[in-house]
Amino acid sequence: VTHELPENADVAIVGGGFCGLSSARALAKRGVRAAVLEAETFGWGASCRNGGMVLTGMKLPVPKLIKRYGRPIVRKMYAASIEAIDLVEQIVHEEKIECDFSRCGHLEVACKPSHFNGFEESAALIEREFHHPLRIVPQGDLGSEIGSPIYFGGMVDETSAGINPARYVAGLAHAAERAGACLDDHTRVEEITAESQKGARKFRVRTSRGSLTAREVILASGAYTTEATPALRKKIIPIGSYIIATEILPRDLAHKLSPRNRMIYDSKHFLYYYRLTPDNRLLFGGRAAFFPATESTVRQSAEILRRGMIAVYPQLRHTKVEYVWGGTLDFTVDVIPHAGKMDEMYFAAGFAGHGVAAATWFGTQLAGMITGNINSIPFAEISFPAAPIGLRSGRTWALPLAGLWYRILDVFT
Repeated sequence: VTHELPENADVAIVGGGFCGLSSARALAKRGVRAAVLEAETFGWGASCRNGGMVLTGMKLPVPKLIKRYGRPIVRKMYAASIEAIDLVEQIVHEEKIECDFSRCGHLEVACKPSHFNGFEESAALIEREFHHPLRIVPQGDLGSEIGSPIYFGGMVDETSAGINPARYVAGLAHAAERAGACLDDHTRVEEITAESQKGARKFRVRTSRGSLTAREVILASGAYTTEATPALRKKIIPIGSYIIATEILPRDLAHKLSPRNRMIYDSKHFLYYYRLTPDNRLLFGGRAAFFPATESTVRQSAEILRRGMIAVYPQLRHTKVEYVWGGTLDFTVDVIPHAGKMDEMYFAAGFAGHGVAAATWFGTQLAGMITGNINSIPFAEISFPAAPIGLRSGRTWALPLAGLWYRILDVFT
């Protein structure tokens, strides 16, 4: 930060990741004075520390969502997930962001025969309800998609993409600034209070670098939401996600591991996700430790993930792991994103590992709501349950129990 904090803004945005920066860009392009307040550096949280997968759909399978929310609303949710990828692509092109965006498609692999049967049911339902084609890959044909013998079939969605998330979030920050947004990093929000000025409601936002007033506030802090906004913090479950990246692989070996260069993830609750990077490293991630990322959880996770990688790809037994990192994702108890208003402030949260596309889309939608568009966020229509006490931010003692529960589910389902 080189400038003083502005004294006031039309909209103060808490959090400088995909969601906050995309809303700042959209607001600034409409002539709204937006100030983004980021406690660390832009993209420091989940927005930089992910696998760069830009995926269709949501975390939960469609049949489960329909059972829970009904067809009409899930149809809108699914359409939003596809629109979100188009939006990322549009921003990348419009703003000329060099971030290796590529529509390479994703492959979900079945860890059990019953999961593969579930794929067939899901694909038929998605084709019928949303007119979105998925391709089922039987076990015998899986070699054309992945160089691993351990799975029982797969499902391909050609719409999904890959991206370098750190370059994308940096490009988004530059784009927001070019459009006229005021960006302040190393500016931790400490307290937000509503006050009345000449009969109009305003928010006073107190930060580590001084205070500003704003007409509206967007909370885009995700898994890093603090006590400054307690109502939102109570609803977020911060879950650690960890990634290793190998040394650069010989081109023919890389091609054997992933012949079509897909974004790949498996069908477990406690899942692995992996892909090749543009320079032919294998990036391999998962919820190795459930606790939010610290130096020790990152170190433990590296070993767990390396074992997982070798179980999937025995041919990497002697390959060196050169990088390891961890980050924290924002889950909700119902594993679905939520958005709307809370304590009179706008918010979006709960991207659960689908944040590259989803957070970009939600940020843009919130900007639309503030500038008078009708609320077209289907996720705003559903109730947002609070997290159980031992899972919520700041009180995560029960996370290993949740992790154990998912491992048990993986054994029996």
